[in-house]
Amino acid sequence: MVKKKVKSIVASVYLLDIALTAVSFLLAYRIREQWFSVYGSLFPIWDYLWLLLLIAPFWTVALIYAGAYRFSSKARLFMEWVRILAGSVAAVVALTAVLFLLRSIYLSRLFLAVFAVTNVFCLALGRILMRLAVRAWLKRPINMNNVVVVGTGEAASRVASIIKAHGNWGFNFLGFVSENGARERGSLGSVAEISDIVHRLNVDEVIFAVPHERVAALEDVFLMLEDEGVNARMLLSVFPHMIARVHIEELDDVPLLTFTTLPTDENALFVKRIVDIVISSLMLVGLSPLIALCAAAVKLTSPGPIIFSQQRCGINGKPFYMHKFRSMRVGAESMLVDIKALNEVDGPAFKIRNDPRITKVGGFMRRSSLDELPQLWNVFKGEMSIVGPRPPLATEVALYERWQRRRLSMKPGLTCIWQVSGRNNISFSDWMRLDLQYIDNWSLWLDFKILIMTIPAVLFGKGAY
Repeated sequence: MVKKKVKSIVASVYLLDIALTAVSFLLAYRIREQWFSVYGSLFPIWDYLWLLLLIAPFWTVALIYAGAYRFSSKARLFMEWVRILAGSVAAVVALTAVLFLLRSIYLSRLFLAVFAVTNVFCLALGRILMRLAVRAWLKRPINMNNVVVVGTGEAASRVASIIKAHGNWGFNFLGFVSENGARERGSLGSVAEISDIVHRLNVDEVIFAVPHERVAALEDVFLMLEDEGVNARMLLSVFPHMIARVHIEELDDVPLLTFTTLPTDENALFVKRIVDIVISSLMLVGLSPLIALCAAAVKLTSPGPIIFSQQRCGINGKPFYMHKFRSMRVGAESMLVDIKALNEVDGPAFKIRNDPRITKVGGFMRRSSLDELPQLWNVFKGEMSIVGPRPPLATEVALYERWQRRRLSMKPGLTCIWQVSGRNNISFSDWMRLDLQYIDNWSLWLDFKILIMTIPAVLFGKGAY
């Protein structure tokens, strides 16, 4: 209902953003040539148009990831501008990095800076114009959807409140219809009068907020609305104590009622995977000298393999081999029995601050998170994501309580809320709750914020050992 309207608005805003980004690119060229000619002339505009082939996907991913298309009834224009700024800056940085790797030396850095400023201004102006256009469009009564709610209980009141809150999406709440045969005070009438109510008030949508045991008795009402061409919607509260979101899917032509706590926005999940591929591949290439240096340090300071591969639990517990630079002496796992009593964290996990198995180089790499660089290959292959709950050992999962196993329902990540919130300074139960909080509230914007928070967390190494 609301989501469909949001999707159409998102599509419109996205197309406007891409068009304005192209316009700002051309405008930036003109500004650079006219106002900053003292710094030298640019090549003809035709020599730069190929950049639009990079700009369109870069800006698409960056703006989506920054949450620029997360709209709600409580959305504020200022927050939209903040997200536009974050997305545009991230896109410009990524574009600059790619141009550096491509050794595109003829591109003016001043031109890129002017483009970044012009782009933010154009996109912000576009949002203002879009809001004004939407408000003007909704002022026309013909564009409003008239909605009535069948039911007069608490659930019906909640639905009505939500509809009123989304008035800016084009919904006009007309009133309640009592679910039994008698007309209740303050209602538009009883359900027996629904046909007359639909005709008299030009109703577009009817939402049924009635107990599930009453649904079968309302079949004739649903059939009448079907004949009238009026949308009928049913409030689903089959298991009121479940936190899972409910939606309808189809298996071929068979409708399925689905209960899930996982993110269901396929487009956002697809963008998340694209971002994983782009970031992991760029970092593997861009950080290759540092990766080689770490590999040499491990090899030269302690005997044994450079890479330590350990089986971990991935999404839904599926096993995979996670790679790290070896930070411990060979045979460290066999020594665990002797030092297990020194464990400094609660729960199934094992951590001690001065682990005697860790080499000197390994200790530095752990505190700086350099030992995790090989996991970029796990991300590139799709076994992990840049952001997600850290992958546990099977022995740890075997000791999980039932509610803790839900953290396995999302692909494990290189960084997570736990990692930016203090790591080993946090209790095991709080760690699990943070991961579940991430899953329940996941969005590309949340991933973006965690990525930004990861930078100081890695630099200062709080809770890392």
